Amino acid sequence: QVQLVESGGGLVQAGGSLRLSCAASGSASSRYAMGWFGQAPGKEREFVAAINWSGSQTRYSDSVKGRFTISRDNVKNTVYLHMNTLKPEDTAVYYCAGKAGFTTYITADMYDNWGQGTQVTVSS
Repeated sequence: QVQLVESGGGLVQAGGSLRLSCAASGSASSRYAMGWFGQAPGKEREFVAAINWSGSQTRYSDSVKGRFTISRDNVKNTVYLHMNTLKPEDTAVYYCAGKAGFTTYITADMYDNWGQGTQVTVSS
């Protein structure tokens, strides 16, 4: 079983930046894809960004493309979400997710493991 722990959330003003981290531990496959999802109050969990096991492939939702960057450090078993030019509509609980696989995955039901979430609040 793989454990995922997010950190780095907080309160930031519009236009600011945050970096979220997701540390993985446990018996993860060497080919382990990761993703970030956001869930705003009263809304469903939505895809934000995904990265394949090696970091050579990334995908983003249209709403964050050009502002957010997903990256990973496989030595540290950590995935990052660099969030720039934040907007109030980015406010959500952000979850990292993981699954064994070779490519990127953009739907929540494709992932096997989830973190507990970290709150990001962007004030106007």
